[in-house]
Amino acid sequence: MPPIYSSVDIRDAGFKIAVIDTNLFPAGFNNLCEHGIEDSIKYIKQAIARRVPNGKDILIVAEEHTRNTWYLEHIRILQQIIEQAGFNVKTATFLTQEPGFCERDSFVDLKTATGQTVRIYCFQTILKELEAGKVQYDLILMNNDLTTGIPEVLKNLPVPIYPSIQAGWHSRLKSNHFRHADELIREFARMVNLDPWLFSCLSTSVENVNINSEADRKKLASAAEKLFAEINAKYQKHKVLDKPFVFLKSNSGTYGMGVLPIEDPQDIINLNRRDKNKLYKGKSAQVITHFLLQEGVETIYNIENQVSEVSIYQIDNNLVGGFYRTHATKGSRENLNSPQGMGFKKMCPHLKKYGDCGVHHDMNIFDVYRILARIAGIAARMEIIELEKKAK
Repeated sequence: MPPIYSSVDIRDAGFKIAVIDTNLFPAGFNNLCEHGIEDSIKYIKQAIARRVPNGKDILIVAEEHTRNTWYLEHIRILQQIIEQAGFNVKTATFLTQEPGFCERDSFVDLKTATGQTVRIYCFQTILKELEAGKVQYDLILMNNDLTTGIPEVLKNLPVPIYPSIQAGWHSRLKSNHFRHADELIREFARMVNLDPWLFSCLSTSVENVNINSEADRKKLASAAEKLFAEINAKYQKHKVLDKPFVFLKSNSGTYGMGVLPIEDPQDIINLNRRDKNKLYKGKSAQVITHFLLQEGVETIYNIENQVSEVSIYQIDNNLVGGFYRTHATKGSRENLNSPQGMGFKKMCPHLKKYGDCGVHHDMNIFDVYRILARIAGIAARMEIIELEKKAK
């Protein structure tokens, strides 16, 4: 089966359109328009029924972002979607950063960014109730990307978990995802008789890197030089006059952490202290040692005078909507997934169907985004199968 849900970031440069990231633990359901929420209810009902026929009780395992009120709003909407699909839902998190909490209380009510309330349970309390037979869950929906590894308590639970705990960032590599995606893109490109480069990014990965080591930065710069040469050859072939660039990013991780645009390989060698710090550690203070060098794709979108890129949301690889990620201070060649100045504009892809509930999109181009997002979802399925086999 495809991932139970996913979000896919897409860059459109006009001369090419490509997926730049695929997230298996999406955190922006609050940014979907009302009709996207309606579609989500329909598809999550089908998705859960496929995995646990007759299942009724669902547990969401969330990130520990208890102070991130927009993440809490996402969790509230996600829980609401599943409840409206006809299921009983609770949300829990590990609370490892506040272990004393679980000794005092079993849950906490938190305010979201919109002033609504979401109830978050202590996972340890839920676990004790499970072991005592006081509660039962038919499916656990992971919304925690397990950056720091798989907690032992999850490994032995007699409850099916989706997405697979093997697909967390503790073992997942972006380079592996794009390896599968590139194979599928080549097949798609043959069908439409176009160069697959028009729908993908050239990339290479480098392991065992300490970004504070000049020797290791030179190793990265050498790999970047080869990648720049490949991109230049494609630019010449397709008569693209723009200047190539690449993104240097952590090969495992999310939330836009550990990402830096590179305009010249020499820039890697000459990184300043701030940029080295940015690339040294990712989410949960995990040291980054494995990097992906990915062809940069400029974005042509500008929503309300802010540079923007497309993010597509899927459930069971079915489109449920999307939004534009915007940024008030970034340029069209920069990473827009950066907290200070980042915003979101709900996307309505079809005026007649959806009415006036967000930014409208040209349907012909949106169909290309939808196809690329589905390809990314299939690639993610292949990736998960590979990770699960490796873990056995």
